[in-house]
Amino acid sequence: MKSFATFGNELYTGERSYEFVGKRKIWFGIAGIAVLLSILFPLFGGGYNFGIEFRGGSQFTISQVAHTDVLIGEEAVAKAEPGTVAVVTNIASDTMQVQTDRLSDDATLKVKDALKAAYGVTEDHITSTFVGPTWGQDVSRQAIIGFFVFVLLATVLMALYFRTWRMSIAAIVGLLVVMVVTAGVYGASNFEVTPSAIIGFLTILSYSLYDTVVVFDKIRENTVDITKSTRRTFAQEVNLAVNQTLVRSINTTMVAVLPVGSILFIGALLLGAGTLRDLSLALFIGIIVSTFSTIFVAAPMYSWLREHEPELVKQAKKVQQREATETAVAL
Repeated sequence: MKSFATFGNELYTGERSYEFVGKRKIWFGIAGIAVLLSILFPLFGGGYNFGIEFRGGSQFTISQVAHTDVLIGEEAVAKAEPGTVAVVTNIASDTMQVQTDRLSDDATLKVKDALKAAYGVTEDHITSTFVGPTWGQDVSRQAIIGFFVFVLLATVLMALYFRTWRMSIAAIVGLLVVMVVTAGVYGASNFEVTPSAIIGFLTILSYSLYDTVVVFDKIRENTVDITKSTRRTFAQEVNLAVNQTLVRSINTTMVAVLPVGSILFIGALLLGAGTLRDLSLALFIGIIVSTFSTIFVAAPMYSWLREHEPELVKQAKKVQQREATETAVAL
């Protein structure tokens, strides 16, 4: 079996090549279906499962607990207030957090007593508060403003850096695919959307563009004098650049996903730390989708946006003529 280094070397020299640009209709179709499903799932599946910070509710914090089993809290709430669904999270080594829909004063006292007895703590070690939706709404509004400002600035800066607006458009389209699909995973899976998840979403923006810029840099390098060359067409040079950076994309993704996956596993399954889990989950999904989006959406779209330019059409005909001549001589 060939080593990964040999595999990467073959991709770089063109000895081995995968068709990312030539089969763009297939990739665009798959991306379009993924985006459509990501929009339809929340619409027809009951919407997103927003956390208590967005919808408001009652929150109990129990410290100095002997056991951190979430089932204890869920059963205590269900027994004290039948029909009330509790989200129980282990937020520290000896501290539990219980969130429910907003309860009346009497119901709050009943749930508080039930949790106190279930976890075996005293009155001093349990607190109850009402959380209003205002804070979450403020976070959402600021996140939306930040998103649009980021997209605007990124579009302008990429256009200046690459000296073509088409790369900006392709990169932003790829970025939007990442955001919509990542949000769709939340909508389809009923993962809770919390302020931490929103922060994770915003963090994905920078990673996604970073991944795209690296690939686009290689594309620019390969196509700098494309009109004077008859070696490959513009689309072939873009495809070669994607193949040349494929190993780097895989390595970068693995390096980024493994620690985030470890945090997600430790946070979700071992520690039960809700904030850590929400943040790492958005990053975990976003990083993986970003890599696929750069390779299968952004780069092929940039090729599609440019290969119909008159100069590139002429250059492609020269390449075809050279290939036809070489084939005739070989026969």
